[in-house]
This record gives sequence, C-alpha cells and structure tokens, in this order.
Amino acid sequence: MQVTEQTTQQIERAVKKIAQKLPATEDTSLLTDIYLLVSQESGEMIAFDDNEQEITRCVVEQWIDNKDENFYEEVTAILRKELHRLHEVVDNLGIMKPYSFVLENDDKEPIAELYVADDDTIIIGGDLMEDLDKDLDSFFDSLMKE
Repeated sequence: MQVTEQTTQQIERAVKKIAQKLPATEDTSLLTDIYLLVSQESGEMIAFDDNEQEITRCVVEQWIDNKDENFYEEVTAILRKELHRLHEVVDNLGIMKPYSFVLENDDKEPIAELYVADDDTIIIGGDLMEDLDKDLDSFFDSLMKE
C-alpha cells in the first residue's frame, strides 16, 4: 500500500490530538498504554486508554473498505513509521513511562506493539527481524564446527 500524504496528515493529526488530551505536566497520569483500534471496513482509527475510554478518533480515507489480506501488517508498518517520525510528541505525553502504543483489530485483539515510550527501549520492526532464527542457527553451527 502506497501511503498518501493525506494518510500521513490524518495520522499526524490524530497523534497530536492524543498529545493535546494527555499533556505533559508535573503530575503524570498512571495510564500505561494507548490502544489504536483500526477498522479495515470503515477506515476508522480510534485511540483508547487502559480503561477503554476514547481519547480521539479519525477516519483514514485510504483505509476505507481496504480488502488487502496484509492490511494490518501494512498499517503496522505505517503507524510505526509515523510514531517514530513524531517521537518528540509521542515521547512527551503526560503519562508515566514506560508506555506503549498498541494496535488492535476490529475485535479489540492486540495485533502489534507499535511504539514504546521509554528512554531505554526501542522496538525493532519486522524488516530487521526477518530470518533472524536462520541467521542465529547458522552462526551457532559455525561456532560448533570450530
């Protein structure tokens, strides 16, 4: 899926609305995660807190009636990229660290952890982790031969 500029802007607006509703203050909230529910049918992205209270919502027009089998994998990559691009906003919410952005499907089932706001933690995306088991097995086999 080619990401349009409009999609990028819609995601950015949603992230900034989350930041407006959870501003950094001296008294940080005990909220621990933000859940992003994305609907493949309606294109809607809704942000919830731990208590399932809605924080904000938007419609990403490019995602409306998307029938792609890899929809959630592609959305995961898009959201990770945008959250990393907006890290200055995302890392400074009024929430006690560490906190995560978690992607959920229509059934509110977690699909992927998108971003962890913690000074010492970074999520490595799927591209870097592909074939890691094979590489480690190969490395271990070469060590055992020596």
